[in-house]
Amino acid sequence: MTRVAVYSTALVAFVAATAMTFASIFIPNWLSYEIDSPTGKFTKTLGLHRSCSSVGDGSCQHFPQYDDCHGTDRYFCSMWKSVGFMMSSAAVFELVTLVAFCVLITGGKQKRETGWKVLSFMLMLVGILQCAAMAIVSYLFDTDDRFFVGWKLSEGWILCTVSWCICVVTAIFISASAFIFAPEDGYELIPSERYVD
Repeated sequence: MTRVAVYSTALVAFVAATAMTFASIFIPNWLSYEIDSPTGKFTKTLGLHRSCSSVGDGSCQHFPQYDDCHGTDRYFCSMWKSVGFMMSSAAVFELVTLVAFCVLITGGKQKRETGWKVLSFMLMLVGILQCAAMAIVSYLFDTDDRFFVGWKLSEGWILCTVSWCICVVTAIFISASAFIFAPEDGYELIPSERYVD
């Protein structure tokens, strides 16, 4: 039977996973390229929504650009935007899951005894969305011609990977605890008594 300690421990891990999800969405560094040249070190990074380069003033711009989404690059653009959509959806579901954690922890024994199913489902849903996003970026990295020698999967991709792993492990932990641990102490039902006159 799931207990407050189980939910509290899972909540701490899940908060860390949520922070990693939001960081991976906002940092422009899912893929990076770095090379030393005679004029200095050149770096370029691609995030879900921005691309940054060390050329010029080192500023970032929106990504993918208009040119990335027309002609032969339409497939790449569609896939990259799908990754952004999946990560944003995962972030929304994570916020809903945080609310579910709070409701179950403060809601009493009965809610904790039955609510683990919904919570585990939400955690698995978040994990599946993030795993799919990670896999698409890995596929594009391996197959798209724009990623040649020198490109590598970087911090945003790593944060996403760790985040979905935490979500899946947390879902398994909560589900297993529902069957492994003894019922919560707190109150016992009073057996009904029959009075004979």
